[in-house]
Amino acid sequence: MKTVEDYLDGQILLIDKPLNWTSFQAVNKLKYALINKLGLPKKFKIGHAGTLDPLATGLLLVCTGKFTKRITELQGQAKEYTGTFFIGATTPSYDLETEIDNTYPTSHIDEALIHETVKQFLGEIDQKPPIYSAIKKDGVRLYEHARAGETVEIAFRKTTIYEFEITRISLPQIDFRVVCSKGTYIRSLAYDFGKAMNSGSHLTALRRTKIGDYNVIDGIDVTAFEDSLTTDV
Repeated sequence: MKTVEDYLDGQILLIDKPLNWTSFQAVNKLKYALINKLGLPKKFKIGHAGTLDPLATGLLLVCTGKFTKRITELQGQAKEYTGTFFIGATTPSYDLETEIDNTYPTSHIDEALIHETVKQFLGEIDQKPPIYSAIKKDGVRLYEHARAGETVEIAFRKTTIYEFEITRISLPQIDFRVVCSKGTYIRSLAYDFGKAMNSGSHLTALRRTKIGDYNVIDGIDVTAFEDSLTTDV
């Protein structure tokens, strides 16, 4: 059982973030569990190395104490995701946060086209972040512009897709595994993938499975972590 000193000296917690939780909520839950059950000081340092959207599950690296200095290093490591694209329809957020806004033909799409299209997204690519994202434009987060009905120009960004594998095809659903660099938006990949096939697509499921050498298999649920703590300091 780790002590107060262990958490202050620095720990990296491998958390399996639940669906519909924000990354901030997960970190906050851990913070107050450590304060209330182990007696850590209220102002001890804790933070995560890479946000997951509420509709995504999986690996969240949470650093405590002196290890918060490693957050930037950890954020820069390659990440692996698995998930599902829904082919033939788009949403403004590129995922299930918003309703379908357009539908597209899919009769021309077959396995050969899907696998051929994957090749277009390997290596360094130009990607435009979703309008429903936390990036700031003119000092305001993009999702705030979107929810206000405002149209803003979003610049392309360079990102790298190291591996892109289709693991199941059952149209309109396609399951995938992607290994990518920091700053990659899988929602944008879903949108662009559909567009590249002369159709549409949006993300219906996403799970982060790895960050560098850290694997979600070794992760623990937030509530299970809280339950594992003892009040014996």
